[in-house]
Amino acid sequence: MPAKSMAIRKIQVRGVLVPMKRPLATGGGNVSQVPLALIDLECGGGVTGSAYVFCYHSFALAPAVRLIRELGALIEGEPLSPLSLSGMLSARLRLLGQQGLAMMALSGIDMAAWDALAKVQGLPLARLLGGDLVRLPAYNSNGLGIVGADRVAGEARELVDEGFSAIKLRLGYPKARTDVAVAETVRAAVGDDIRIMTDYNQCLTVPEAERRARMLDGQGLEWIEEPVRFDDYAGCAQIRESATTAIQIGENCWGVQDMQKALDAGASDLFMPDAGKIGGVTGWLRAAGMAEGQAMPISSHLYPEISAHLLSVTPTRHWLEYVDWGQPVLKRKLQAVDGYITAPDIPGAGIEWDEDAVARYQVE
Repeated sequence: MPAKSMAIRKIQVRGVLVPMKRPLATGGGNVSQVPLALIDLECGGGVTGSAYVFCYHSFALAPAVRLIRELGALIEGEPLSPLSLSGMLSARLRLLGQQGLAMMALSGIDMAAWDALAKVQGLPLARLLGGDLVRLPAYNSNGLGIVGADRVAGEARELVDEGFSAIKLRLGYPKARTDVAVAETVRAAVGDDIRIMTDYNQCLTVPEAERRARMLDGQGLEWIEEPVRFDDYAGCAQIRESATTAIQIGENCWGVQDMQKALDAGASDLFMPDAGKIGGVTGWLRAAGMAEGQAMPISSHLYPEISAHLLSVTPTRHWLEYVDWGQPVLKRKLQAVDGYITAPDIPGAGIEWDEDAVARYQVE
């Protein structure tokens, strides 16, 4: 059935709270359970588009579920046209604003709509978007929280053994020299051939970030991520100017407007949009075009299932961040082979719920 003749029937949203294999302590807070809003966009012809939104905190799950449900009601009966739907919901959010849960809800609905459209066309999402399924260099982000030098070596080796040639290390210990010692311990454990990304999760001041970046500059790190508050673009630019190691930001930019502010400020060497905050597939495509104009390397943040498709059509694609946080409720698991991940060659984004698991973890 042609997509233009299909109408959106309804949106179903469920909230689940799933366990983490490795609870994560970061400079910005701890994550021990994964609150996900599961979205099913039901269309005519028996097609359903699916997506999830990571809500960060359990207390945000119920409000997110309700907001997605309410926004979904606004598009019932509308044609399955993701760009038009995104524009319609953006217009309805103009007075409320497009940050926080509002943007996350819009992004989740957008991802589900694109998934549905790809299924209608019988194409993987990357091919629907005009690209192909690309082998993407991926790093394992499922651990290496702030756990101390005595634990990071073994955990780093575990992450590499899962099929990866790159891993992410969280930093932000009370003392700068501990950051350096931990980075040195991880490097000694995995060897020189493994790429190491680091992430401060916004926990430093600008002067302290400059000092720690200088101390880490000799460690051969791939990047230093979010050293200071995400929207301190001038501060990020200052740190970038003084550091040798690349500065990475972007996961907390709300839509392409925030991204433009970061680019204008010269805030980073690298950029990593989050599909759940940048505006879903629609927002990502716009972000990818902006990045191409400045030859800015783009990596993904979370959402590996759909990000594998989005990076495949991103001209300046860089790294895919792999987390397994959605795996407890998904039927299909992405597999890393020799450090690379490729999206599955099936219609849509490849998201299908394990309904028994959903029933087990559902709280909303």
